[in-house]
Amino acid sequence: MGIFLDGLQLYRHVMMRSVIHPRQAFRILGLMGFLMMLVMPPAIYRWVAALAQPYCQHQVEKLPSVDAALVLGCSPRVQGRPNLFFTHRMKAAVQLYHAGKVKALIVSGDNGTVDYDEPTAMKEALIKLGIPERVIHCDYAGFRTLDSVARAQSIFSQRRFIIVSQRFHNERAVFIGRKRGLEAYGFNAEDVQGSAGWKTHLREYLARLQACLDVSLLNTQPKFGGPPVPLTF
Repeated sequence: MGIFLDGLQLYRHVMMRSVIHPRQAFRILGLMGFLMMLVMPPAIYRWVAALAQPYCQHQVEKLPSVDAALVLGCSPRVQGRPNLFFTHRMKAAVQLYHAGKVKALIVSGDNGTVDYDEPTAMKEALIKLGIPERVIHCDYAGFRTLDSVARAQSIFSQRRFIIVSQRFHNERAVFIGRKRGLEAYGFNAEDVQGSAGWKTHLREYLARLQACLDVSLLNTQPKFGGPPVPLTF
């Protein structure tokens, strides 16, 4: 955010104190804006990581015991093949549950159409992996990471929980949770290598920029609310 403020101060200097032609001033400001677009996403990426990393763990034994885990959704298949992001998240959720770190699982994802249902896909996968159905709770309105994190508190009454996803995603989710005053932790599922992995990581730069705007300037709220849902163990 300091880069943004520095840019505003320079803008005032150019517009109010400079004697150069207005067209030249706007060209300079345009160049400044372009340079800020190049610099800000990497800076924000590192800032989010620095704030969230102390709460994100690869080793289950380093995590606290809480009532629930929030498992973040994605498509179970990509181009007809199993999505390894999904597969690794389900395995991590099972590991967390069997380690006794959580008593319930909130599976949160996109169910925007009849034909696309991430929460049900996660629930079915977890049941196949040995998780009791009674402890799995579906959040069908987790359209964005912010929605999933916020609804864990507003719908499922959890202020202290463990988020399950890959590390890059956990860092953003934990960042959002902590900025909203929640005691959020992350259990890092195995990452995905290859082209699918680097494309997702590249998109993360813009996703973190949006997350910072959501929690710092826009006060963005979930798309949908709803009545409280009590967890069963």
